[in-house]
Amino acid sequence: MLQPDFRDRRPLHEQIKEKIKTLIIRGVLKPDERIPSVRELAQMLTVNPNTIQKAYKDLEAEGFIYSIRAKGSFVTPQNRSTPNHRREELLRELERNVSELMYLNEPVEHLIETVRTIYRKGGLIE
Repeated sequence: MLQPDFRDRRPLHEQIKEKIKTLIIRGVLKPDERIPSVRELAQMLTVNPNTIQKAYKDLEAEGFIYSIRAKGSFVTPQNRSTPNHRREELLRELERNVSELMYLNEPVEHLIETVRTIYRKGGLIE
């Protein structure tokens, strides 16, 4: 489920962060669901707890999880606001990607349909 790939060039904390984000986005991890503690996940994955701590810190900064002192970390419900700086960062990244696809002559209709498909999968449009 969360097994890091030691052949991947990305740092372990980044791999773990991305895998947890994917589980949240796909609905595998539900809103307000408790996720394993830093120590628990470090033991499960046999990695240094500092690696997990860094991944959790990044996930919290991006609005994917929240922490309650002495209770643990939990999945942030979608209705809670994502930090504006994160949204702006993602929109800039989208703009860069669309610009590159434009340069590669990708038809705008295909881009729009791709976005619609993603929203349909997320249940946000019919």
